[in-house]
Amino acid sequence: MIQPPSLRALGRVFAVVLIAGLVAACGTAEQAAPAPPAPEVTVTTPITRDVTDYTEFTGRTVAFESVEVRARVSGALQEMLFRPSQPVRAGDVLFIIEPEPYEAARDIAVATIQQWEAELARAESDLSRLEQALQTEAVSEQEVDKARADVKTAEANLAAARAGLVNAELQLSYTQVKAPISGLVGRNLVDLGNLVGSGQNTLLTTVNQVDPIYAYFDVSESILLQILGSADVALGEGRAGRDSPVFLGLDDETGWPHEGVIDYFDNTVDAGTGTIQVRGNFPNPTRKLFPGLFARIRVPVGEISDAVLVDESTIGTDLGGKFVLVVGGDNVVELRHIELGPLQGDGMRVVLSGLEANERYIVNGLQRARPGLPVTPTAGS
Repeated sequence: MIQPPSLRALGRVFAVVLIAGLVAACGTAEQAAPAPPAPEVTVTTPITRDVTDYTEFTGRTVAFESVEVRARVSGALQEMLFRPSQPVRAGDVLFIIEPEPYEAARDIAVATIQQWEAELARAESDLSRLEQALQTEAVSEQEVDKARADVKTAEANLAAARAGLVNAELQLSYTQVKAPISGLVGRNLVDLGNLVGSGQNTLLTTVNQVDPIYAYFDVSESILLQILGSADVALGEGRAGRDSPVFLGLDDETGWPHEGVIDYFDNTVDAGTGTIQVRGNFPNPTRKLFPGLFARIRVPVGEISDAVLVDESTIGTDLGGKFVLVVGGDNVVELRHIELGPLQGDGMRVVLSGLEANERYIVNGLQRARPGLPVTPTAGS
């Protein structure tokens, strides 16, 4: 006799049927769901134009002129008439060394001149009387000759006294230590009251002219030839590099905001390093450029015709180097490694190889694009 199924067995059967139904319903729902749309990105083609090719160097700024101010006479340092690190003009009095001994020496020289002027006048008067007396044979020829010698001696002594006065006045002028050039003065290296100039020309301070200012850097001989060739420069006759521009930037500056000219090449390439020293001359009216600063130097070395340029902000970096994301004809993203050239002032970067002028690259939506997957491109400006 067949027994009816128990309630527990019926429950198991119902659960199995229910689970199978749910699985089937989920499979049907997944098959019916539409695929997500391709992400939207903005694309553009590279810009083509003629650009200047640059080479970059590092260098140091150097004062246009630098002078050590030293004591030229000895004496106690009495006054300091400047503030350290302030601009001074050529001829400004910086220090005063005690002038009294030199004023006394000048007064002695003046008195000596007066003494010999009087002596010369007496000798000339004596000679005149003796020459008149000689006409009447009242005196001998020997006495006249002696009088003439006395005049010559007085004249020589007067000339020496006058030279002594010039020297005394010169020594007195050295007690006022003046700035030999215009520029920025350093600190005083000797305190007031100290004896200076005794046995040596004591260093008192320095003055640096910083407008204009120099920047020195070393370039290879191949780059030197490019610089000379691009500027059509003829060395010699004071024209060494004056037609070649050069640009400079400091650590806290973006780009190369300071423009100058190359005004000096060394006359020999170093055989050991294959480099030559070059100097740039930069206007510096604001004194932003200071002697001794590290400087980034940029020199034009030629022209690139029909250069391909892309927006610098769209360039990425991976282990393979620099790349841009290119959208092909089927709208599939491709990671394209490129070789970069110089950065332009408008934020565009020259691409030397790896990208053609008619190819589209992504400028917006880079975070949504994945290499090998399609995108929905929109043309950008």
